[in-house]
Amino acid sequence: MEETNTTEMSLDYVTSGCVNNGETLKYECLTVPFGLKVFGAVCVGISLCGLVGNMLVVWFLGFHIKKSPFTVYVLNLAIADFSLLLFLLAILPLYIITELYCNFLLKLLTQIIHITSILFLFWYFASMYLLTAISIERCLSVLFPIWYRCHRPRHLSGIVCGVLWTLAGLFIPLLIICYLNSLKKYFELLQCISIGNSLIFSLLPLFSNLFLFIRLRCGSQRRHPGRLYITILLSAIFLFLFGFPLSVGLLLSPYCLDLIYLNISSLLSSLNSSINPLIYFLVGSWRQRRFQGSIKVAFQRVFEEKAKNEKNHVPGDTTAATSL
Repeated sequence: MEETNTTEMSLDYVTSGCVNNGETLKYECLTVPFGLKVFGAVCVGISLCGLVGNMLVVWFLGFHIKKSPFTVYVLNLAIADFSLLLFLLAILPLYIITELYCNFLLKLLTQIIHITSILFLFWYFASMYLLTAISIERCLSVLFPIWYRCHRPRHLSGIVCGVLWTLAGLFIPLLIICYLNSLKKYFELLQCISIGNSLIFSLLPLFSNLFLFIRLRCGSQRRHPGRLYITILLSAIFLFLFGFPLSVGLLLSPYCLDLIYLNISSLLSSLNSSINPLIYFLVGSWRQRRFQGSIKVAFQRVFEEKAKNEKNHVPGDTTAATSL
């Protein structure tokens, strides 16, 4: 079996540059540059803040608020983001060990880093898929309010979340098997997945939320978007800004691999997983042109808003405007 040596997913200590997928890399012990140390410190800081934020979201939605279709999605999204950040912190020591014991373990540890980096994609995919599901269901609840209130399956959110977790989980063993057996097949599969993620799960949430926002603000019956919709719109925008670069990097990796770009895109993906709790807090605490209220109160304003508004509408009332 040919030697497999992919650095497309790791924060490797190889000299930055463009690496063709057919090119063989040498395992060398190099001094970690100062810029990479700063990068690691920033990544750790962002991940720790994101862990705390997502843990608060999981704690609040899991134990202190009544379940609704959207809170089920947000809870799963917070779990995916929390797991991604925790896994990222767990694999960072591997890079330190690689530097300290590179003369003996570099080749073995590099292979381990590559495998764990593929596992990192599981939570990256799941987070992207869940936010897409939230965006689509939000559009359906506004564009087809009667169907949504009267005919939507009761456990649809849980079923969709299960399907999306399974979909993300199916790709990982396939990537690992291809990586261990054929580098060419690994890159082909990674490229196919990246194309789908870029077109469907990165651009669709952004465009669907922007379309809905324009429709609401510029239509014949203008309505003011509620807090929940604002949070979803902001999350979709930041997914495009911070999550989309990694999908592009994975898409282009079979042709040309720039390690600096992939390191930065990995940092941005950790920032994307950390920023959602901050969005919930800022949107929920913004009142009368200033931020006020505790974290719990802010979360209640965002996630309980829809439930309260829906109680004020009779299901058969076709003229009632759906709250956003």
